[in-house]
Amino acid sequence: MKETARGKRVATMPSEVMCGNGHVAKLLYASPVGVLEIRGCAEEVIFLGFSGNPPENVPEKQGVTWDGMERCGDSPLRKRELLACLERCAQELDEYFDGTRRTFSVPLCLAGTPFQRRVWDVLRGIPYGETFSYQDVARAVGNERALRAVGGANNRNPVGILVPCHRVIGKDGRLVGYGGGLWRKEWLLAHERSHAEKVRP
Repeated sequence: MKETARGKRVATMPSEVMCGNGHVAKLLYASPVGVLEIRGCAEEVIFLGFSGNPPENVPEKQGVTWDGMERCGDSPLRKRELLACLERCAQELDEYFDGTRRTFSVPLCLAGTPFQRRVWDVLRGIPYGETFSYQDVARAVGNERALRAVGGANNRNPVGILVPCHRVIGKDGRLVGYGGGLWRKEWLLAHERSHAEKVRP
């Protein structure tokens, strides 16, 4: 599997779980903020979440495939067939963590209420390296008083990083309300700010 400077694909595990478009497959991806669990169905990513804290759950040796259940010394486990959307998502994450990608184009299938989807659309429009307050997001969805509902939609974002809920902060500039942990939010924002001037659109 492809090695990168900052990210590493480590496994794919097919699942018997079904969604509207067929079987769900899972990819574990070792990143600077811990292992990411990515799930895809047919041609779309449906979930990206954090799977524990580094360094405990990041494979010790780069280039060793890991299926989450069994290690095979220095010999990579057999590479399993990877859904195109998961392969594309991993490639885009490689580029994001390398500091060469601003936005994600991998197809997403997001299950949520109409209000939640409006909030997630606003989040996708927050520029790389910048932040919105919860009030900014509420104003953008047309209800300046819906701060609690915006916070709930942020919390239920099924695809962290891809839909950048980490770019939403408190009105006073404090980092608040991130399900992956505030240290991850701080790392992601610092990473983006450090690359904002040199990353192409």
